[in-house]
Amino acid sequence: MGYLNIILMVILCNNLMCTADGSLKCRILGNTNTYSLSEKGDFILGGLFPLHFFKSVPDLLSFEVMPKPPTCSEFSPRGFRWMQTMIFAISEINNRQDLLPNITLGYTIMDSCDHIATSTKSALIQLNGQEGEDGSFSCFAAGRAAVNMIIGDAGSSRSVAVLRTIGPFHIPLVSYFASCSCLSDKKEFPYFMRTIPSDAFQIKAIVKLVKHFKWTWVGAVGLDTDYARFGIQLFIEEAKQSDVCIAYAEFFPTTYTRERILEIVDVMKKSSANVVLGFTGEGDLVPILDEFRLQNITHIQWIASEAWSTGTLLRNEYRELLAGSVGFAIRRGQIPGLKRFLTRIRQSDAYTSPFIAELWEEVFDCKLNNSLNTHMHGPQSRKPCSGLESLETKVHIYTDDTQLRVSYNVYKAVYAVAHALHNMNSCIKDNGPFENNSCAEMKNIHPWQLHHYMRNVRFLTLGEEVSFDKNGDPIPSYDLINWQMGQDGSIEFVKVGYYDATLGTETELFINDSIILWRGEQVPKSLCSESCNPGTRRTPRKGQPMCCFDCISCADGEISNQTDAVECLKCSLEKWSNEAKDQCIPKSIEFLSYQDLLGSTLAFISIFGACVTTAVAAVFTIFRKTPIVRANNMELSFLLLLFLVLCFLCPLAFIGEPTTISCFMRHTLFGISFALCISCILGKTVVVLMAFRATLPGSNVMKWFGLAQQRASVFLCTSIQIVICIVWLTTSPPYAIQNTKYQSAKIILECSVGSNVGFWCVLGYIGFLASMCFIIAFLARKLPDNFNEAKFITFSMLIFFAVWITFIPAYVSTSGKYTVAVELFAILASAFGLLVCIFAPKCYIILLKPEKNTKKYMMGRNSHTTTK
Repeated sequence: MGYLNIILMVILCNNLMCTADGSLKCRILGNTNTYSLSEKGDFILGGLFPLHFFKSVPDLLSFEVMPKPPTCSEFSPRGFRWMQTMIFAISEINNRQDLLPNITLGYTIMDSCDHIATSTKSALIQLNGQEGEDGSFSCFAAGRAAVNMIIGDAGSSRSVAVLRTIGPFHIPLVSYFASCSCLSDKKEFPYFMRTIPSDAFQIKAIVKLVKHFKWTWVGAVGLDTDYARFGIQLFIEEAKQSDVCIAYAEFFPTTYTRERILEIVDVMKKSSANVVLGFTGEGDLVPILDEFRLQNITHIQWIASEAWSTGTLLRNEYRELLAGSVGFAIRRGQIPGLKRFLTRIRQSDAYTSPFIAELWEEVFDCKLNNSLNTHMHGPQSRKPCSGLESLETKVHIYTDDTQLRVSYNVYKAVYAVAHALHNMNSCIKDNGPFENNSCAEMKNIHPWQLHHYMRNVRFLTLGEEVSFDKNGDPIPSYDLINWQMGQDGSIEFVKVGYYDATLGTETELFINDSIILWRGEQVPKSLCSESCNPGTRRTPRKGQPMCCFDCISCADGEISNQTDAVECLKCSLEKWSNEAKDQCIPKSIEFLSYQDLLGSTLAFISIFGACVTTAVAAVFTIFRKTPIVRANNMELSFLLLLFLVLCFLCPLAFIGEPTTISCFMRHTLFGISFALCISCILGKTVVVLMAFRATLPGSNVMKWFGLAQQRASVFLCTSIQIVICIVWLTTSPPYAIQNTKYQSAKIILECSVGSNVGFWCVLGYIGFLASMCFIIAFLARKLPDNFNEAKFITFSMLIFFAVWITFIPAYVSTSGKYTVAVELFAILASAFGLLVCIFAPKCYIILLKPEKNTKKYMMGRNSHTTTK
């Protein structure tokens, strides 16, 4: 099955094909270059680096002519620096006595050309070993691999392709720049390890960054590769959990078409998302940035993934579009001696390797005589190289050791292999990790044995601890980089923070906001909807992401005291929302007080009524010996006036803050005082009726209605009311309450009647007495006018009934202090009705018509009636 896999991959990728003859040799089919940098050693490391950016794709589907090999272009000085870093690390290890003594590391390094098929082909060439003098290779399919470990590749998609090719043979792959989270799947890629953190951690860092700057509406673009697809999908999932919405996620094909680029740019231009995550390689953004420049689109704030956050290809070419960008980069390292190693190359070395020849011509923009370089970039005719060129004095991306990030990962990868080999070489016999406690044979190492030691390696290099988790991933840490425009107009990569997953959730992200330079003067905004201010809540828009919402004011009695509140909070029973709906304030207290205009007016009327009643009593006292006073049961009249004063004064108990005592007093005083008044009137009415019936021959009725009986009747009728009040107060008395039922914004202090039965019994008994008065007075209506006050009592009772019948619906339909005011109005109106109807006619005669205040006048009509 393994042979079939290899043959299938060879056919599909146009790579190698093994034909076993008697000597078991393999040959490469087709025209292809096998340029490499190599060095012999006891243990050979493979290396895959993107020395070029792939551009030309041959036609593989015509099946009419032999396909041409892919052509690579656009030399990458960074890629060559990564190559040289691997060589430097191997050279440094070989010169150490404390690490792998007596063992020499070698290498075979090839160009992956930033292309999946090329990368796979280069990996297979490395597994088949060095080319022999006859142009043949040792056949990997027929025996052992020439390398037991490959360091590479830089891209996730290329690493996936290589792993699926060499994985069945248990060849470990240690990548320095493939960060796709998909590669952490040990079921699919059990032999993969890396020195760059997984994108799962980078995505967490990016989402925290987005949250820090309150960007809730973000776009995302990337090349249609495993790296971008897995990364952006992770970003969408992580952002959703952090209340960040994705405005769009656009992928452009690996084979660029202007139509698709225009579609993506149009989406970005029309969207309200001003912040865009570019999760792709640095070269992949070039078509979009070119279109941005053509259409003068400059408002986008870019978030860079680690693949281009320190990329030099975009650094100065698109500085007007990318200035202010932020992104996470691999932790930077300082590798002592690397710069000297990089600049050691001389022009004579260019004639030993096509890679070095291409570097020399690219760095110095000149043409070597008899150059080995087969890739032509830039001008077709370059000036000849003078021979005086020197890398030691040249300022170039290749020699720049200030941003050693990917190079540092390459350095750690080589040292990880070296320490694993060192641990393997230190294995004690019969105490090894393999079957029967055996150790690996250093002269016949199996790749899976090396992978075992790689998984458990732990060492210090340049002051940093290097180790791998169960997924083969390193300790996740990043530098936060800000693209800042320097005084000379060039872009500088400035570290403005960091992310370290080992520090805990609360402190793993640090950002120094004060040193970040944005495109504008302030932090850019990227919102689908502006934040809802305190006092409002968010309500989602139908069919749109949760970051798109409207702001609705909180209902009365509810508040929100924070920005972007999802729901409003109800105030407690004692509090109410203020006008801004952002805090609960104590509810206003309402009761009928003397400070209110209504309360003071009713108090004045109450006192005025008492004073008028007192004045009437004074008039009656002064004129107590006159016929009109004496003729109308003087003692009951004075009692009635006294009790009317009580009726007028009892409203004062209703005004003011209700307390338990005042609630007891107000209804008791009201019930008893009115019972006294109506009892007096009832007594007067009965006396009037009985007095005229006593004039009939043989009648002795008046002996039963003397003064003692009249007093007794008054207090007897009143005592019934007193009993009702006592029963009421002892069983379910009135009490003060805080009522919020009718007006939620106010606390209405009022008296609860306690027992409604008791309250209505008090009113009912007063009504019963009034009814008796009315009936008896009605029966006495035909008695002589001058002496008879029955008609005035009748009229007063009609007013009394009208007032209290009207009171019932008004009392039930009002609330708060107005309920008390209605009750006081009924008390005062009925009291004034009794005072005016019964005593006003008498006072009128006493004060204004004294000539009628005679016994003769009082008896006048009766005599006239008798004569007639």
